Amino acid sequence: MIDAQFLEWLETPSAIRMVLIEVQVNVAGQEVTRYIASRPFLTGPLEVPANTEYLPLATGGLAFTEQVSLTGEAGLSGGDIELDNADGALDGWLADVWRNRAIKVWSGDLRWPRADFRLVFDGIVADIGSTDRNSFNLALRDKMQRLDTPMTEVKLGGVSTNKDVTLPIPLGECHNVAPLLTNPATLEYGFLGGVESIFEVRTNGKPVPITIDNAAGRFKLTINPLANVVTASVQGDSAGGYAPRIAPLVQRIATGYGKVGDRFTAADLDLANLAAFDAAHPQLVGLYVADRTNQAQAIQQLAASVGAQALMSRTGKLRLIQIALPAAGVPVEIGPDQMLEDSLHPAQRLAVVAAVKIGYDRNWTVQANLTTSIPPAHADLYATEWLTETVVDEAVKARYRLTDDPPQIDTCLKTTEDARAEAARRLALHKVQRTIYEFDGEPEMMLLELGQPVVLRDKRFGLQDGASGVVVILSPSWLTGRVTVGVLV
Repeated sequence: MIDAQFLEWLETPSAIRMVLIEVQVNVAGQEVTRYIASRPFLTGPLEVPANTEYLPLATGGLAFTEQVSLTGEAGLSGGDIELDNADGALDGWLADVWRNRAIKVWSGDLRWPRADFRLVFDGIVADIGSTDRNSFNLALRDKMQRLDTPMTEVKLGGVSTNKDVTLPIPLGECHNVAPLLTNPATLEYGFLGGVESIFEVRTNGKPVPITIDNAAGRFKLTINPLANVVTASVQGDSAGGYAPRIAPLVQRIATGYGKVGDRFTAADLDLANLAAFDAAHPQLVGLYVADRTNQAQAIQQLAASVGAQALMSRTGKLRLIQIALPAAGVPVEIGPDQMLEDSLHPAQRLAVVAAVKIGYDRNWTVQANLTTSIPPAHADLYATEWLTETVVDEAVKARYRLTDDPPQIDTCLKTTEDARAEAARRLALHKVQRTIYEFDGEPEMMLLELGQPVVLRDKRFGLQDGASGVVVILSPSWLTGRVTVGVLV
């Protein structure tokens, strides 16, 4: 069923709406699929799955909230499904293991064949619970939950003092990191795997001679560093080709790190979105992971460097979205005909800023009071964790009585030019008053996506002539055919 046909059905008053749910669960040690629906439904012998009864247990919930963070924090979208258990028939389900199991939800009409139902959610069950005696609730999370795990737990091993230390991971270009001493006898240092290039190895801030094995991610000192700190700059993980940009590194983290069974595959990625993001954001970046940073955190650190966020689509595909105004693409016109009457209201006013300060080119090993003969200017750089770029609008500062010394926003950006451009971009977005308007949308609004450009019109709030906006909140209810929409204007 194409979008136009599905949209026509959404707008049809005579539609008999229902959902089909397929959820994985571990029962007595065996992985099984449970088939649930909001109405009785039985597939035919030629359908997929064939001759399958969907139990009519879903009575509520099914309003999954998606939201773009405007402050850069990573987060998971969430919702729930309420199941009828008034007769206690499901009591035994509490003994089953639901946590971190896959769940998919399709929306359609009671009269449709199974193949015409549309996938509207592909995510994870956080767990099963209950709010009262007569029902159970499946708490839902998006598939980013699968990436809420340390990027690596691979330890050095062997018999050295570092045997229980996790091997560090350099991603992109990382300046002055502290690699792990992997073999004290041979003065070997290194990382988890192969890298593109190891360079500028120093002890106490002074360059030293080394032998390098980039393919193994190792180097050896030819002189004893004694008690001095050993540091190196490195162009990191080169598996599949060295690509020190945000989108390729996000894809690499999602598919190449974390628990093997939870790693994403190409089927979990919105490849078109990632390719478009990469074309629009070629900035050089670097991230050094030397602790238990999880995949989702690492991905968000990279994305937030350009004010973007990693999100899962409703159909379970990872994408990168940068909030910008005007947003890229052809805007959707939204006016009174697309909203429930008088439902539009200003939900949140964002703070205006007069200055943006970006931290970039992080020095991963801060070294104060170096005693070698390096130039004082170089010693000062090694004693400084971040380089910074600040952009100020003096007129906005005066009008709103704001500071020109804002909190620093730390990024993974590497160059002065990119940091200055990002500071200017953020300032342009936030130096004017921005408001998030929310409304209850008609069924056709259920096809909106986060980050989609819109033109918002209404007889109130100065929107009579229309205002460019971007969708930042969506909370669709597939049982009622309504959706709450939040638009940043």
